[in-house]
Amino acid sequence: MLGIFDSGLGGLTALRELRRLLPEEDFIYFGDTGRVPYGTRSHEAIIKYALQDMRFLMSHNVNAVLVACGTVSSTALDALRSQFSIPIIGVVDAAVYAAAAATKNGVVGVIGTGATISAGAFARSMAAAAPSVKLISTACPLFVPLVENGFIDRDNEVTKLVAESYLSDIRKGGADTLILGCTHFPIISPIIESVLPNVTLINSGAEAAAELAKIAWNSGLLSHGTGHTEFYVSDEPQGFSHVAAVFLGKDISSETQKIDIDKY
Repeated sequence: MLGIFDSGLGGLTALRELRRLLPEEDFIYFGDTGRVPYGTRSHEAIIKYALQDMRFLMSHNVNAVLVACGTVSSTALDALRSQFSIPIIGVVDAAVYAAAAATKNGVVGVIGTGATISAGAFARSMAAAAPSVKLISTACPLFVPLVENGFIDRDNEVTKLVAESYLSDIRKGGADTLILGCTHFPIISPIIESVLPNVTLINSGAEAAAELAKIAWNSGLLSHGTGHTEFYVSDEPQGFSHVAAVFLGKDISSETQKIDIDKY
């Protein structure tokens, strides 16, 4: 069984790709909906939450974990890897490699939560992978709560106005490629595309999912189960299940359970 966790429902973008790549694998998904968003929290709080999320997944004997959260991937991945011996994949490096390969003019944008952008993980990774690429980094703190509260329709005027404001520097900077550095952001990709119509979007969750699938295959970590997914959240599941149904194309309300994450 493979584990996935995120601060909320954004990691469903990575889960959807993993289920496409590994249709017979079993998954467990945890969304920390009671404490979303992580991007406004202190460094210490992010590490605390990430360790609790990992301990919950480890209690289900997962073989590897995808940290489908740009904030945790940018600030707490080393802390997780120092305490757990299984493969732990973040969303930064795979997205950077994909963006560096995709750009034609050498100008790439990256958007994420405030904590993700201030941590500088995408900038460091790009500097190491493709030092000639210019990276334009922009924090988009309102995107996560907008997604979590269902403001995801391509014609939603509130989210469109916010996107116009946030993405203006990316457009002015001439980026031809944009890393969606938070797994919530692909859920509103039609809105982002309407603001940046000729820009290639890099889905960090999907790129990380492909990396995890490759590692799981090569390392013999697959359980070859029934293709079942268990969903857990830390707050009431109704809101999560509603948006998840829109994104996954199926009702998961009967499959979603609330847990007390503070026990871990």
